[in-house]
Amino acid sequence: MHPALRQALRLPWRTRTAVIALLLLAGLDGVAIPPSSPRAVGHWSFTPPVRPEAPSVRMSSWPRNPIDRFILARLEREHFRPSAEAPPSALLRRASLDLTGLPPAPEELRRFLADTRPDAYERAVDGLLASPHYGERWGRHWLDLARYADSNGYSIDAPRSVWIYRDWVVEALNRDLPFDQFALEQLAGDLLPSATVGQRIATGFHRQTQINQEGGIDPEQFRVESVLDRVNTTGTAFLGLTLGCAQCHDHKYDPITQEEYYRLFAFFNSTQEDGHGKGAPEGALEVAGRFESTAALERERNEVLGDLGRFLDGRGQLIAAWEKTLAPDPIGHLPDSASESRGVPWPERTFVQKRAAYAAYKPEDPEFKSRHERLARLQKAEPKPATTLVMKELPQARDTFLFIKGDFTRPGAKVAPGVPAALGLPLRAGSEGGGGTRPASATPGPDSPMPNRLDLARWLVDPRHPLTARVAANWAWLHYFGKGLVETENDFGTQGSAPSHPTLLDWLACELMHPTEARSSPSPVSPSSLPTAWSLKHLHRLIV
Repeated sequence: MHPALRQALRLPWRTRTAVIALLLLAGLDGVAIPPSSPRAVGHWSFTPPVRPEAPSVRMSSWPRNPIDRFILARLEREHFRPSAEAPPSALLRRASLDLTGLPPAPEELRRFLADTRPDAYERAVDGLLASPHYGERWGRHWLDLARYADSNGYSIDAPRSVWIYRDWVVEALNRDLPFDQFALEQLAGDLLPSATVGQRIATGFHRQTQINQEGGIDPEQFRVESVLDRVNTTGTAFLGLTLGCAQCHDHKYDPITQEEYYRLFAFFNSTQEDGHGKGAPEGALEVAGRFESTAALERERNEVLGDLGRFLDGRGQLIAAWEKTLAPDPIGHLPDSASESRGVPWPERTFVQKRAAYAAYKPEDPEFKSRHERLARLQKAEPKPATTLVMKELPQARDTFLFIKGDFTRPGAKVAPGVPAALGLPLRAGSEGGGGTRPASATPGPDSPMPNRLDLARWLVDPRHPLTARVAANWAWLHYFGKGLVETENDFGTQGSAPSHPTLLDWLACELMHPTEARSSPSPVSPSSLPTAWSLKHLHRLIV
């Protein structure tokens, strides 16, 4: 028996299966076996990725970039040959659907089929990456992770205005905002020095939590639930870990203690309240130069217009009979729009004439008055300045306590902000000068700066972090192939699936952070030969 397998069989049963699967997939070579610990501190995903060399292959003419070499090496080991390349029309259709969510237009397809240059496909991919529909397509995937919603949830489920955050995501992806900055601004854009409006808008990522507007609730209960949701979503979107399992007790399988969970909770515990138990959410940012959709205003105006029109159409005979009873003197006191239409058959009168006639006939009629005044208000209404929900830190931080068995009514020991020690990367407190590096498990002293969300965000996107780049690369792979290299994309812990191609996953993570692959063809979109660090478009270009 292979020594690595023999060692794996001595592990606790909870981690044995995952480790053996990882060994078999990796060919039993070069895989570190985690220590025999029920908390599996040495799990593969808790060690930083190291760029592996692309493997050598027999079909050396087949690969076009290192991804192909990793795939081909595995195929050759399993005695498979690659499938034949798809016809050009199918190739463009697949790339277009994956990158923009739309099939190629007939003219685009004709132009591609007529392009005889050797880099025609690469040029077509560059054009798709430059399309505004790219951000819309991949923005939908990200907004799913962000639990985006245009209403507050719970039983009232009132609408809320957060569409500007949605537009920020689309725009950020279209301009290829580096993923580390993309993540940092969403987690803590409001805490950046001289934060721009756009960076504050980005924090709408954590304003997608449900808001309970019912009367008689305990607002603190739902405030705490919103904070818990922010911790758990951060764990899913950036760490690929089931952090929520540590809310009530130490994580059963991963090296995350309950205390560490509430250290993460502390980062999000000092933001303004969301508006639970109130008529409207709190923390809305008015965005200069942006307005709520005029389509909604126009739709409401048309609905009231139609309602009043139907009301007037049913009362033509009443108006005609009333007009015949009028003496000459009162006629002179009628508004021009009413007097000029006197004698005109009702169906032939304009809406304005009908409305004026009824206003002269019976202005205090409640059924007419309510419709008439509502329409008058809507006709004068201007589009409202647009607002969007954002995060904002309180002037004074709240104290954070570990909740006994996860119950917010049973506070235990007081905890300070911190990060899981098992990930091996210390948290740098005091992002803007001072603070130094402090072990994640340490408690800040009286003179130490208290870590905040910006510190957490910078810790997450540190190139030495073992998870963030892996999770991002796996997320991209998942949406191209329907299955990630780690099939359990929200669980990179010991109970998740082992990566099917561990060396490829690490290569993609390292390439995302530190690109080394130059472009294979010049591009009007990105003239530089080497892409910027954390470029998602670079990763997409390599994959497709």
